[in-house]
Amino acid sequence: MNFLNPLFHLGRYVIMLKNCFTRPENFGMYWKETIRQMTNIGVGSFPIIAIISLFIGAVTAVQFTYQLQSSIIPKYYIGYIVRDSMIIELGPTFSCLILAGKVGSNISSELGSMRISEQIDALEVMGINTRAYLVGPKIFAAIFIVPFLVIFSAFLGIYGGMFAAMGKGIPFEEYYRGLLSFFMPFNVKLMIIKSLVFSFILTSVACYQGYHVKGGALAIGDASTRSVVIGSIAIIIADYLIAELLL
Repeated sequence: MNFLNPLFHLGRYVIMLKNCFTRPENFGMYWKETIRQMTNIGVGSFPIIAIISLFIGAVTAVQFTYQLQSSIIPKYYIGYIVRDSMIIELGPTFSCLILAGKVGSNISSELGSMRISEQIDALEVMGINTRAYLVGPKIFAAIFIVPFLVIFSAFLGIYGGMFAAMGKGIPFEEYYRGLLSFFMPFNVKLMIIKSLVFSFILTSVACYQGYHVKGGALAIGDASTRSVVIGSIAIIIADYLIAELLL
């Protein structure tokens, strides 16, 4: 039975996604819900993404400055390293791991509370496709807004790296020269692809865990924990697979 459990959850997850992408009964109602989710995910998450990204960029600059201080490698490489680290890996991956904790737990708790209080059952009695109405807008909102958060994360990380590098005695001109060196436009495309895939994973996993809650208040907490753990692991695995396929 334990062997069949992953297959059972995978099948139910696929069925949930299939029922999400159906024609809405009332487009205006779905649109309002999507806008609300964009606000919750985007505006609500920007402060923590901004703070963490600034310091991630700063720490990256400080560490590489320390490693290169006795090397013959030019100092402007600091800007190059921080830029590519934030764009390729740190920006999309760290941001979405943070969102898996903040947004994912919030989504699973919201849907779990609605399931426990029988609000989802009431909507279904009214003839509403609850998977499409409660899950679909969350996924669409995340796919639209998370790439913007990732772009801001990369930008702020580069900005934080600049201040840290200048604090270590590297002139702004050197850091800026590194930002312009060896730039590959494909890295930006890779960042966007990662953000789209990660945003889908973190919201769909959280929705699945919250939508299928059974039990009481403790079950909601367990669902939130599972959504964060499973979502984070799935993001890391997807990060590896994307790197293998595209790099």
